[in-house]
Amino acid sequence: MPSDDVVERSEREHRPSPIDVHVGSRVRLRRTLLGMSQEKLGEALGLTFQQVQKYERGVNRIGASRLFDLARVLDVPIGFFFDDMPDAMGGNTALRNRLNGFAEHQEGFEDDTLHKRETLELVRAYYRITEPSVRKRVFDLIKSLAPTD
Repeated sequence: MPSDDVVERSEREHRPSPIDVHVGSRVRLRRTLLGMSQEKLGEALGLTFQQVQKYERGVNRIGASRLFDLARVLDVPIGFFFDDMPDAMGGNTALRNRLNGFAEHQEGFEDDTLHKRETLELVRAYYRITEPSVRKRVFDLIKSLAPTD
């Protein structure tokens, strides 16, 4: 019978890395902003929509060549997938610790406003407004309704 330590280590090894989850969430964000389905993205990459789902959830790690393909299909620089990454996952301190041989404790991060369906739908609707002056008025209206800090 395996010890509790072995079981705990095994469970930790099967959890997605917070970095993989972050990169996957950025793939989902960009795909959704483009109004692209998982099936369409999968077709463009030669994958099934289930494989795209696993990438987006961080269950499957995205390799370098696949990340390059994703950047091309989603029309973003590769760095886009790492934007807004918390320092604990990829900031300077974490990088310095890794280079010095210290593994940092990786925490998950809360899903922020940019990843909510309502936000994505609002952004897509906003960019479907083709008249720049109308889009600016909508933008100004929304800003005027929000409380000031």
